[in-house]
Amino acid sequence: QVQLVESGGGLVQAGGSLRLSCAASGRTFGSYAMAWFRQAPGKEREFVAVISRTGGSRYYVDSVKGRFTISRDNAKNTGYLQMNSLKPEDTAVYYCAASGVYGAVVAGTSNAVDYWGKGTLVTVSS
Repeated sequence: QVQLVESGGGLVQAGGSLRLSCAASGRTFGSYAMAWFRQAPGKEREFVAVISRTGGSRYYVDSVKGRFTISRDNAKNTGYLQMNSLKPEDTAVYYCAASGVYGAVVAGTSNAVDYWGKGTLVTVSS
């Protein structure tokens, strides 16, 4: 089992920045690819970014490329999502996720995620 706890959400003005953290406990964090998803009000949950076990590969949804950066520190069992130039349409609950198969998350394979966090709310005001 892997437990994931997100933090760092909050209210920010458009153009601002936030850094989300995902603290992992349980089985070895470094054994899993780590991803971020988000769910805006009234919409389905969508993929945002994923990073491979060692951090050597990253993949982003087009709408956040150049603005968001995913990273991880396996020694601290923590993953991050640095979000810059935030827009109102980035408003959502952001979920941290762990997957045993990086490529499955990139491909959008159903059930690619093995573990989910409970989410942290990000609100971007205009």
